Amino acid sequence: MSYTCLLYHIVFRTKNSRPTIPEAHEKELYAYIMGIVKNKKSTLYRIGGIENHIHLLVDIHPTIALSDFMKDLKEYSSKWLSKNPNFPDFESWAVSFAGFTYGLNDKQMIINYIINQKSHHKTISFEEEYRRFLTENGINIDERYFLKD
Repeated sequence: MSYTCLLYHIVFRTKNSRPTIPEAHEKELYAYIMGIVKNKKSTLYRIGGIENHIHLLVDIHPTIALSDFMKDLKEYSSKWLSKNPNFPDFESWAVSFAGFTYGLNDKQMIINYIINQKSHHKTISFEEEYRRFLTENGINIDERYFLKD
């Protein structure tokens, strides 16, 4: 038996950052995503966001690569969203995502950050938030590809 704790803070957005996740139905989407995570033998600690992006704090099963996890999550949720009349404007997810690793001591801080997404985005745009995450995590931004779909 191997023991792991692989906490990822994942941020992904709708295509072109369009506001296609209505607040009135976001919990429906979050519940569906929770099911995907559970089927991947992973643990979802928190999910939240606003109409154009989602944050996850998840412990991904050690046999699953982050890129495979996100490919499946986007694919399954996209198919579900396209059939759901509560999300009539949804086209697809953006191609890219951001994933950052954290230690167990940071878990509550990230949970609180995700809980406060709605109030947080009253003062900061998604682009500003995303840019800050990347630079704080030592990722050099290539402007040719930044938030391009």
